[in-house]
Amino acid sequence: MKLGKFEKLDLRAYWKKEDSDFTPWLAKEENILLLGETIGIDLEVKKQEDNVGPYRADITCIDTTNNHLVLIENQLEKTDHIHLGQLITYASGLDAVTIIWIAQRFTEEHRAALDWLNRITEDSINFFGIEIELYRINDSLPAPMFNMISKPNNWAKSLRKSVSSENLSETKLLQQEYWQGLITFLEDNKSFVKLHSAQPQHWINAAIGRSNFFLSASVNSKEHSISIALNITSDDAEQNYERLYELGYEKSLKNISPDLLWDKMEGRKMSCVLFKTSGNFTIRNDWPNQHAWFKDNLEKFTKFFRPLVKKV
Repeated sequence: MKLGKFEKLDLRAYWKKEDSDFTPWLAKEENILLLGETIGIDLEVKKQEDNVGPYRADITCIDTTNNHLVLIENQLEKTDHIHLGQLITYASGLDAVTIIWIAQRFTEEHRAALDWLNRITEDSINFFGIEIELYRINDSLPAPMFNMISKPNNWAKSLRKSVSSENLSETKLLQQEYWQGLITFLEDNKSFVKLHSAQPQHWINAAIGRSNFFLSASVNSKEHSISIALNITSDDAEQNYERLYELGYEKSLKNISPDLLWDKMEGRKMSCVLFKTSGNFTIRNDWPNQHAWFKDNLEKFTKFFRPLVKKV
């Protein structure tokens, strides 16, 4: 069998300039999606060359799960002190909580700097270092590859947060363990649904591809129920709910369940589509059944609603 030749390409042969070539390329939906998949965040581009005083940040995005601001700084060369300074300056000026530094190659000193920033910053601040490479096989089109060089140590931050919470109840600890079990269940069963980190709370969120829309999985120990909701937030929640209702109400009852509850929540800045079933999360022996229900229906919600929310 004849095999192709795997060749690494010079970035500058494809992107001549960072601002006029690479940044517009990265800001395209399919490319920002690829970056988001690498770091585990669903990104929606907000602006290119975003003004920060007299300076301009390369790309700003929205984390669609929580509407937090994400800053991306690009560099088609080896990392340097200038870009590290710009990264911190832009992040503080924009009040970004997730900061992504993309470069051709990271020096050990700059990788260590990002690791240190992840260690000393509060739990809500995250720094990522990403190296980008281009490859092709024989005469194929160039294919980009994002490689994670530095990332937040979420386990360490969660542990530090738990240790600092003196009054964390047994129920809260059990909730965190339950959600971590669901995350592991989804990974082991190769689900395409990606949940945020497990926290000691009765819910956990997942992105669905657009800001002000997100999925949440919840447990209720008083009602002995578990549920999934598509949440619609912001000042335009009712208007967006009505548009989504027109697009998907009838089909959602067939594709997901006839027991879906569509709730506009009039007068509030939030609407939702809710699906609930019985389940007591405090019964450990029943966790596999509950996690399987979550997997099945989170996937149904994502497949059905993801294309619709982009039309709203």
